[in-house]
Amino acid sequence: MGNLLASLVSSANALQAYNQVLQVVQNNVANADTPGYAEQTQELYARPFDPELGTLGGVAAGSIVSARNEYAEQAVRQQTTLEGEAQQNVNSLTALQSCFDISDNAGIPNALNNFFNAASAWGQDPDDTVTRQTVIAQAGNVAQAFQQTATQLTQVDQDTETQLQQTVDQINSLVGQLQGYNKMILAGARNDSGVSAGVNSTLEQLSQYCDITSLQQSDGSVTVLLNGQTPLLVEDQQYSIGYKLEASDTATYPGGRPDAHIVASDGSDITAQTTGGQLGSLLNIHNQVLASFLGSGSQPGELNSMAQQFADCVNNLLTNGTISDGPPPVPGVPLFTYDTTNATNVAATLAVDPSVTPDQLAATTPGPPYVSNGVPLAISAMANPQSASAEIDGESYTAYYGNLAAQVGSQLSDAQNQLAVQQSAVAQAQDLRQQAQGVDLDEEAATLIQFQKAYEANSRMISVLDGLSEDLINMLTPIT
Repeated sequence: MGNLLASLVSSANALQAYNQVLQVVQNNVANADTPGYAEQTQELYARPFDPELGTLGGVAAGSIVSARNEYAEQAVRQQTTLEGEAQQNVNSLTALQSCFDISDNAGIPNALNNFFNAASAWGQDPDDTVTRQTVIAQAGNVAQAFQQTATQLTQVDQDTETQLQQTVDQINSLVGQLQGYNKMILAGARNDSGVSAGVNSTLEQLSQYCDITSLQQSDGSVTVLLNGQTPLLVEDQQYSIGYKLEASDTATYPGGRPDAHIVASDGSDITAQTTGGQLGSLLNIHNQVLASFLGSGSQPGELNSMAQQFADCVNNLLTNGTISDGPPPVPGVPLFTYDTTNATNVAATLAVDPSVTPDQLAATTPGPPYVSNGVPLAISAMANPQSASAEIDGESYTAYYGNLAAQVGSQLSDAQNQLAVQQSAVAQAQDLRQQAQGVDLDEEAATLIQFQKAYEANSRMISVLDGLSEDLINMLTPIT
């Protein structure tokens, strides 16, 4: 009777162990598509069998083991960070490229060509009022083209600032979610597969926005550092980062755009250390790329430099010329005006002086040699300059602008190529992670069938033992 009971207990224990295996398989199948989930395995071990010591043998369930591979997780996060940076570069540079129209019928190049052509026509009949008025009108179009380009760039700049704030808010929000998971872990949910999946899924989302380092602690919680230095999360304590626009106290151009800054929770400036991800890309676009065109506290901006040098060149030609020989000779007046107090605001304020009339445009260069149409000829020659005074950085104004546009186009092309590379790298890293820790439905099906049959076999064994026990009891029961 004792052997029958021992066998019954051993079979029942095996049934319980197999049931736990089947539950783990069911959980794997149900969460196969859950972000961040890693396959789990129910360990089984053999109970000791020694009749003399009363140990019955059989099978028992051990711990549940996760297949999570931290190296694979970290590889995915690293590639995701690079992909996030490349994607943001493509988005921002695409918007920036749209500001530079280099077609023949629009934008600054078209306005410059029309202005130079109007000057050429004026040179053929320097005393003609109509051609002089056309020069003024085309000059107004040039000023308007610079203003429009500056406005478009400013809009991209404002959009970038908005995205910077949104990105910082999103980072803090995701770290807040991780803080909630850490609290659950510290409260006893360390081995909860759902919590583990949530932590890793959130870390992967966070890596898109910034370069993070995650460290698994002995208590099960995760510590998160920004760029490997600045703490964002330690145990159940979150350290939020901030964003602000601030100009330098020692700026060379005090009226320039303020730089974007990222600050740690203790107020320290961590902008220089913040690279990678969407946040790093946005900082570079704002503080470097856009600043190179619109200016900042350290530079006037190439668009402003071009507008100022163009306006000064035309104004100098006009003011060094004469309207009439006199006596005394009557000098010409400047045509363009702009904000002379702020070198980073030239393009946005470039305009034609509304008080200038056609008869105030100087056509004659007093020389020597004396040339009655020397000024309009000199202005029209700016289209293909022959002297350094009519050039900007050794090029014509049209070519200089074309280089600005080409610069953006080249950066965008590089970003697009980098994005394609990173998308492939992310896909490869995710595939390797899937191989290491993902749920294989075929394997789960095989395990399910295997232990289902074992479960059925043990069930039959228990039925047999139950029948034998009943027969034995009946045999031992006295007949009355």
